[in-house]
Amino acid sequence: MKAVAYTVVIALAVSARAGLLSQSGPGTASAAATRTMRVDYYHTGNDKEERFSVDRILLEPLPWPGNPAARVDTTDRGKYFFEIVDGASGQTLYSRGFASIYGEWETTAEAKVMNRTFSESLRFPALERPARVVVKKRDATNVFKDIWTFTIDPADKFVERGARMPSAGALIRIQESGDPSEKLDLLVMGDGYTAAERGKFERDARRLVNVLFQTAPFKERQKDINVWGLAPPAVQSGISRPSQGIHRRSPLGTTYDAFDSERYVLTFENRAFRDLASNAPYDVVEILTNSRTYGGGGIFGLYSTVAADSEWAPYVFVHEFGHHIAGLADEYYTSDVAYLPATDRVEPWEPNATALFDPSSVKWRDLVEPGTPLPTPWAKEAFEAHSKGVQEERRQIRGANKPEAEMDALFRRQMARDMTLLGSGPYAGKVGAFEGANYEARGYFRPQADCIMFSRDQVPFCKVCQRAIGQILDLYARR
Repeated sequence: MKAVAYTVVIALAVSARAGLLSQSGPGTASAAATRTMRVDYYHTGNDKEERFSVDRILLEPLPWPGNPAARVDTTDRGKYFFEIVDGASGQTLYSRGFASIYGEWETTAEAKVMNRTFSESLRFPALERPARVVVKKRDATNVFKDIWTFTIDPADKFVERGARMPSAGALIRIQESGDPSEKLDLLVMGDGYTAAERGKFERDARRLVNVLFQTAPFKERQKDINVWGLAPPAVQSGISRPSQGIHRRSPLGTTYDAFDSERYVLTFENRAFRDLASNAPYDVVEILTNSRTYGGGGIFGLYSTVAADSEWAPYVFVHEFGHHIAGLADEYYTSDVAYLPATDRVEPWEPNATALFDPSSVKWRDLVEPGTPLPTPWAKEAFEAHSKGVQEERRQIRGANKPEAEMDALFRRQMARDMTLLGSGPYAGKVGAFEGANYEARGYFRPQADCIMFSRDQVPFCKVCQRAIGQILDLYARR
């Protein structure tokens, strides 16, 4: 990867203390509260080079919702990382790891033959004095290197502040555990819900959030989490599905067929998404699409999505949220994906996958019981043979545009067999290093035979994933 590093100086007229909301509501504070600053920018390139350019810089209407005691991120998550560095002292004022749609797209075949541009954003506590924004990216050995730097100088007049954001409808308080600065703030947004379907959105949101709070470690940490809901009204019910000739102008712009993967649901309308989301305090965002076809997506630090009416929505909600909140890797490897296999084997940054270069120092070694071999034996050949048949039948169902009920039935049959297969054997339920993860059958290993990040089975997050999620919750929730 050829990373193009350069410096852009941008002058801003920013008062971090000015223009706060006067109405009551979540995130409302006195005039001494710190606003939320956002940089919208464009990320352009291909599989060999990338460039950045600033679009706009603005102050969102609500105060910063983050934990003031944990402004520096030490979790080492994400393909990218950004820091806000004080211009005078060189002190890091704020930092976060993140991933992006561009970061995924650059690993697809399309990135080898064309350029594309994606809108992205950085959010952080508003500044009182000049500072540098430093964006880093992992190199070929997964070490962060500077790739883009620019200066924010609160002396110019061109920052957007006090601008009216588009209405997203009344805020729904799904769970209010405490002050946003002391809790992880989860914003659940609906897309493709008309004004008449607002009640349906609230029922969908409460149903799926209840599933999340029945799942460890969210179950044990429920009091550390606020949950808010927004459902900007859509003109038409549903979202886009280009493979079936369905196109909608939904408020958030979510669509199936992202990267030409029929089940991958993303929005490429970052500006619209961010402006609507700014009507609520949030650290993480889950988007519910008013659709039934199986699908979803999740990107670390950006958002996660789920088709709310799918029979598998409870599973997809939790699985994709694992990607979004904690940077968990996909552990499955038999399903079709848009990404090309890695050309060089390196240790993944994700906490739940390893290349196992040195079994004695595997990143979750402390959770491995004495006597458990690394690599760890499991019924790999039988699993792969069955999965191959399932994937062939899945492609036939989609290719013939058969009813969604046929896909649901296929998944139920697959679940029944896989739960029996993966739940048996001497190392079932134990932490080890099971080959097959990160979309590849060889060379990458997952912590347990089965996990929410591996299958649709009725199983929990593995012990490694639970710990990784807990570390992120600690970053946002003061206890």
